[in-house]
Amino acid sequence: MRELTDAERAELVEQLGVLRDELRATLQATAEAAGTVHLDQAAVGRISRVDALQAQQMVAEQRRRSTLRLKQVVNALERASDDEYGECLACGEPIGYARLRARPESPLCVACSEQRGW
Repeated sequence: MRELTDAERAELVEQLGVLRDELRATLQATAEAAGTVHLDQAAVGRISRVDALQAQQMVAEQRRRSTLRLKQVVNALERASDDEYGECLACGEPIGYARLRARPESPLCVACSEQRGW
């Protein structure tokens, strides 16, 4: 696998910055929806409460995934500032432009990722 060109690296780092901002906005927008469900049992039925609780759990899971991905994006941006972006953290080989275009925060090459079952 070849190393990233300067243009590819710059494009991917820009993509990481946009992704970071999008994830932060998502987390901010969903903060209230993940809070405690308060429904007046007399005003709404049991089904409505179950629906509200399910929606809350779905938002909480989305927030968990967004938080994890945000951490990965921030770590990738740190690696970029240290000139280590695009190198597999496990084997040290280049990750590959196509993989990084699809998932710019990827810390591992395809082979190492598959070995770990990711």
